[in-house]
Amino acid sequence: MDLTTDAGHSAGHYHDDTPFAEERDRYLRHCAECGATPASLTIKRNELLWIATRLGPDAASEGIDIEALRRIAIERQQAHGAVTAARRVVDIGRPWLRFLGWWREPSAGFEYQNQLDDYVRWMRDERGFTPSTLEQWTRVIGRFLRWCDETNRHLGNLQAGDIDAYFVTQATGRWSRVSVANTASALRGFLRYAGKRGMCADSLAGSICRPRLYRQESLPYAPDWSDVQRMLADAETDKPRDIRDRAILLLLAVYGMRSGEVVALRLDQIDWSGRTLRLFRLKRRQLQIYPLVSSVAEALARYIDTVRPPSSCPEIFLCMQAPRRPLKAGSIYDVANRRFVALGIEAAHRGGHALRHACASRLLAEGLSIKEIGDHLGHSSAATTSIYAKVNIKALREVAAFDLGELQ
Repeated sequence: MDLTTDAGHSAGHYHDDTPFAEERDRYLRHCAECGATPASLTIKRNELLWIATRLGPDAASEGIDIEALRRIAIERQQAHGAVTAARRVVDIGRPWLRFLGWWREPSAGFEYQNQLDDYVRWMRDERGFTPSTLEQWTRVIGRFLRWCDETNRHLGNLQAGDIDAYFVTQATGRWSRVSVANTASALRGFLRYAGKRGMCADSLAGSICRPRLYRQESLPYAPDWSDVQRMLADAETDKPRDIRDRAILLLLAVYGMRSGEVVALRLDQIDWSGRTLRLFRLKRRQLQIYPLVSSVAEALARYIDTVRPPSSCPEIFLCMQAPRRPLKAGSIYDVANRRFVALGIEAAHRGGHALRHACASRLLAEGLSIKEIGDHLGHSSAATTSIYAKVNIKALREVAAFDLGELQ
């Protein structure tokens, strides 16, 4: 059966003699696999045909940029007399061209964009930084480099006074001490990397003074366990989104998972017969095996069996609407924050990490040691050398056996 069929015609065969028919058909099949509706596929098919007939024969080799696509969009608007027609050409054409690898991205947004991209790749490939850390540092360092551009400061000529000027003009009265400290760490790392490669003075990184943060200086921001129970109860409905969200909330509250760990969780990490859950803890960068708590098992099974759409994606949690791609870590904040707001729960932080803290606070109240809680939450430890030495299944079963307030 042709997944792109609409009104009895497949995308590929219906326009078989038109330009780039195979490329359009391949993309439409991809969209169908991601959950696009027949109506959506019809719209995409028609717009892609218009775009394809206006692409030159060298589109694949030379690529298409935003200006070329806008010219096609304007022509479409003039033919239909509607602004929405032009916007639709861009909205549909750009993802198709990216899918094919024909899209020419705009030139670097600032002078040192390429150096930043190289640094991010180095952090990912050589240092093994997590995606969330890479995203945060890219944003922080990019903001600094744009400021350098705007103030006519060149990386090779930067001095300690320039770094001070950045913090004075950008941070004063706006950033918390934590934000200042995180920015200082990110800039140190980048400038140390740049200094070793001759892009700036080698001593520049060492000139950055980072404010000292004390481990226990801030008040805990975990919600009360009763509020966690309210959030779980609020999600216990027959609505598809609630079914998915409840499974996510339980993973956060029972296992103290990080947002990145939740979105990376794959179907093959659940051992239904052995009643275990295999989690890849981001900070440890190793596997941990947990007993599959009955409430979590039931919530996951209900979501997978009744809500999760058929997909080739191995990740468990997918977007509710097409394209059915895996959730991003930022989506977990939305899942948790939605409950905080709806229930009027007051909290300094309202994302998924707040539930991770709630898990730790609950276990501490139950009498677990700091070491046991650290193991349960997947805190990093240099002393661990193998997953079997580091994970005590019996001890973790005892952790999961605690009465987590009728969650089991």
